[in-house]
Formats: sequence, structure tokens, C-alpha cells
Amino acid sequence: MTSILGSYSSLHPRSAQLYQQARQTFPSGVTHDVRFLPPFPLYIERARGCRKWDVDGNEIIGYVMGHGALMLGHSHPLLVEAVTGQIAKGTHYGACHELELAWAGWVQRLIPSAERVRFTNSGTEATLMATRLARAYTGRDKILKFSYHFHGWHDSVVGARYGQPESGQVSGVPAATLANRVTIPQNDIALVERTLAEDRNIAAIIIEPSGASWGTLPLVGGFLAQLREVSQRYGVVLIFDEVVTGFRLSPGGAQELYGVVPDVTCLAKILAGGLPGGAVAGKRDILALIEFTQDMEWNLSRRILHPGTFNANPLSAAAGSAMLSHIADGQPQAHADAMAQRLVAAMNEALEKREIPGCVYGLSSMFHIVLGKDCPRPRDGIEWPWDAANGAPPPRTNLDVALALKWGCLNNGVDLMGFDGGLVSAVHEPADIDATIEAFDKTLAQMRAEGIL
Repeated sequence: MTSILGSYSSLHPRSAQLYQQARQTFPSGVTHDVRFLPPFPLYIERARGCRKWDVDGNEIIGYVMGHGALMLGHSHPLLVEAVTGQIAKGTHYGACHELELAWAGWVQRLIPSAERVRFTNSGTEATLMATRLARAYTGRDKILKFSYHFHGWHDSVVGARYGQPESGQVSGVPAATLANRVTIPQNDIALVERTLAEDRNIAAIIIEPSGASWGTLPLVGGFLAQLREVSQRYGVVLIFDEVVTGFRLSPGGAQELYGVVPDVTCLAKILAGGLPGGAVAGKRDILALIEFTQDMEWNLSRRILHPGTFNANPLSAAAGSAMLSHIADGQPQAHADAMAQRLVAAMNEALEKREIPGCVYGLSSMFHIVLGKDCPRPRDGIEWPWDAANGAPPPRTNLDVALALKWGCLNNGVDLMGFDGGLVSAVHEPADIDATIEAFDKTLAQMRAEGIL
């Protein structure tokens, strides 16, 4: 019987060939860290809805979904119409345009904290702007972040991902820069308060309101509300990184879902309808630091400079406005959540039936898979059962098991986000979920047969 890896190689010869070419051009042959997959990643030719087709003609149900940007799936007719209509009018005016007003208007309607909005080109740029604003607003230097929370790759926030060791060093980042960052474990509000009390040079707290790595490590109930109260008491700017959760957990993101309004919100992904784009939304007086004075003052000791060739690009604005107008009523999110719940429940049933240690859990339309490790499974819904785990975080799947899961699922027509999770969209239907469950179960059987599980 052909092995999982052997099947992967035989099913995707053209991808293997293209990867050999790519290795001569790109570091490690890829253009994004998450796309790196030994012995080679897949190359996709086209996509529509929740499905995509690779260069070898294999049809795949996707749960990467544009790294979380495609709430309406690939090539949704509404977005295709918006972008093709705009591209004929112009791709870059180098000027203000009405679409940026419409786009920002939807952000202000939906995001509770959005008194003012400034567009960027990515989520990393959004968190860069947010942290700089916080420092300028408070006159303090340090940023408090939580272990394994991902906020992009700029110097102020880059750090270890879950499963990697925390370190006081980050390659390429000066020690002086790292000295202005404080990293502590999540979920310990007493530790947060003690840290703020002992170090009055902290300007901001930045957090993924789903918990670390889009909910891989969930937050305990009430932590966001406690964080809001403590940050206000110490005069610290609270930044929600809603790059992933914005418009997904609800039309107004995590802050609407949990009823906790931060000072500043970072947005991207769904915001731009699948095109490049990000934004910082927040309190009027904080974003006022970008404003010009009446004499067009450019003194950078008084205001924050923010250029950006593609800020509020007309194509992104057209796609973003179309996306946000379509999901504003919450129905697409509700459908995606329902499909995720169906998927997670059935995956846990498959693990139980095959007596395989592990669990599948998630939040809203995001899910995570643990294989080969003992862990409690959600009892109702899909959220991690903290009480059953006695406060312990979910374990992480060993790399060799995670790789086999990734290859096996691809062999059976399913693409996970990274090695062990995914994002469900509003265009995944019950038939897609059922096909995914069948592929997952078949992959488990193959992994068991090879002695991987």
C-alpha cells in the first residue's frame, strides 16, 4: 500500500516540478511562511466558492480561505462585479475618491470603536500604526503583549508562535527594540495588573481577542472585560488586533460579540474583500495624532507621519465595501458558524469512534485540531472546555503527526490552514462539510494503518 507521503507525491507531480523552479527564486521556494510544506507545497490554478483546483487537476475543499480573508469564498460574483467594474475606471488615482468614504462608512457602522478610521495596506501595517499611535498618545515607550499572540512581523510585536520556545532574542530585531516590549502569559489578570503597576512606561496592551494564534490558545471567560477595566485604570491604550476576528466573530468583530470596546482596533483580511488592505480604527483623540495642523505642520515630534502608496486603493475599497455591505446583517457569519459547529462535532465523533487521542475545538467559524495527545473534547458547541482541562491550555500536535495530517487531507481533497486548523466561510455548504468529514476520517484510518497514530 502506498504511504500517505508517497500518495501526496504521486498525486501532485506538477506542483513538485514548479517547486523546484521556485527554490531557485524564493527563499525556501515560498512567498509566505505558512505556505511552506515539505517536500513541496501545492500550486493552485483556479478557485471558486470554497473549492480550488491545483495544477494537477485535483479538486480541493479549502479551509485556508485566503488566510481568513475570504468570508464569501473565492471569486464571489458580488466581489468580481465590484472589482471588475472599478478596474475599468482606474486602479490608482493618487487622489481621494468616494469609494474610500463608503468603505470607511461601513467600518464605522460595524466596528464599535471606530470613531475615526485610517486605511493601511495590511494587518502588519495596522498593528505598526496602532502601537506608534499608542506611544505618541501616552508619551510612554513599551508595548505589553501576550505569549504567542500574533500581530504581524514588524519589530515591536514579532515573537514566537505557539509550539516554539519563547526567547528574549528575535533574529534581526535590536535588543534595544525588544527592551520596549513586555511579554506575559495570557489569562492572568493579576499578572497584567502587577506588570502595569511595576512598569509605568507601558503605553499599550495589544491582544488577539480570540486568544493566541486566532484562538489556538483560547481566552478564559471575562478576561477581555477585566483587561478593559485594568487598562483604563492605568491609563494604558487597549488595542484589539481584530485582523482575523474582525467581521468574522460578528459583524462588529470580537468587540461586539463580547461587549468590550477597545481604544484602538486593527483590521485587515475580511475588511478588504480578499484584496490587500488594512485599517486602524479607534478613538477620535488618538487618531487625531495623524491630523495636520492648520499650517500643515510636518514636525514629527508633534504628529505621526503616515504615507502609503496603496492606502485606500480603489480596487480594495470597491471589494471591501461590497464585502462589508453583504455581511453586515450577520447572516453569512451565522451560516459559517453553523457549518463549523457541524464540522467540529463530526470530527470529534470520528476521533472517538477510532479511539484516537485528540480533540477538535474552535471559536465561531475557526477550528483547530489536536491529534495524538490526550485532551478533553467540547461538550456543547465547539469551544475549548477550560473546566474539564482544569485550566490547562490545549496541547499542540507533534510536527510529524501534523505533517501526515496535512498530506493525508490533501490526498483526500481537503486543504487545512497550516497543518492543523482552518477557517470556514459563508459559502461552505453541508455537502462540503460532509465531504470534509469523510476525508478526515479516511486520513485518520490511513495514519493509524501507517502507525503514525
